[in-house]
Amino acid sequence: MSVLSRPEFHDEEAAFAHLEKIVWAGEAVCPHCGGTDRITKVKANPAKRIREGLWRCGDCKRQFTVKIGTVFEHMRIPLHKALQAVYLMTSSKKGISAHQLHRILEITYKSAWFLCHRIREAMASGDMTPFGGLGGVVESDETYIGREPGMKMRPGVFHKMKVLSLVERGSGNVRSYVLDTVRLKEIEPIVRGNVHKLSTLMTDDAKHYQTIGRYFYRHEAVNHTALEFGRGKAHTNTIEGYFSIFKRGMRGVYQHCQKKHLHRYLAEFDFRYTHREAAGYNDGDRSVQAIKGIIGKRLTYRRTYIGAEAGL
Repeated sequence: MSVLSRPEFHDEEAAFAHLEKIVWAGEAVCPHCGGTDRITKVKANPAKRIREGLWRCGDCKRQFTVKIGTVFEHMRIPLHKALQAVYLMTSSKKGISAHQLHRILEITYKSAWFLCHRIREAMASGDMTPFGGLGGVVESDETYIGREPGMKMRPGVFHKMKVLSLVERGSGNVRSYVLDTVRLKEIEPIVRGNVHKLSTLMTDDAKHYQTIGRYFYRHEAVNHTALEFGRGKAHTNTIEGYFSIFKRGMRGVYQHCQKKHLHRYLAEFDFRYTHREAAGYNDGDRSVQAIKGIIGKRLTYRRTYIGAEAGL
């Protein structure tokens, strides 16, 4: 039997029960007043337009569902279809396109596109705890993809969009950022803000890392210019492996991405890599972790564009 045959992927009542179990951890909480004692479930009745998953708080007398206060708030797509989308996006190593989801879920392309962005918003951890520490090793590198808005194609990579990624060896956690330039003044605060100063920093031979590396316990660089790709434990092969997955997904699945949306695609690839099988997560675990990320976040269709312009 297929994994997608599970009740929460086909039955709306089971879908709400599944979401409530993850978000509320077994106890309904009123999002309006925070009450937990006098809460009763309202029985669904389509004939009277009483929707599934509705609860009533006896303290503030207001109704609510588990979707309030999450990225699924005011979502018009049936919840069981949204849960299918979460599972498909978290279990596909290189992602799944909005066009594919719109055909599978039988919803419009516009709805599928926005649903994907809701899920990517949930995948963004927002955790700023520095990587590494004493004895910890962090790799840092940049890559290039697509094309900067308004720039003409030319030899080299400077017409492309720029991405900086940091990978913590051992845990495999990764964080990625969209850059405007690959200059020291933009890269230095990101690296110093995300890497513990007692860490060992592993980089290539880019000049800006000669300055940045001084702020850490140890800095080792491999000379890619001289075709040196590893020297004992000094290498950036971990982060190059991440870039390989990212680029194959962006070119083979998504094919095109505007710069204003790139940060959300990076959040998606960061999430899957951080919660990959080598780190102890299977497809089901990854799906649950993504659902936990919906709490306390909100994304409207209009803000998808407004926030993108500001890099949010």
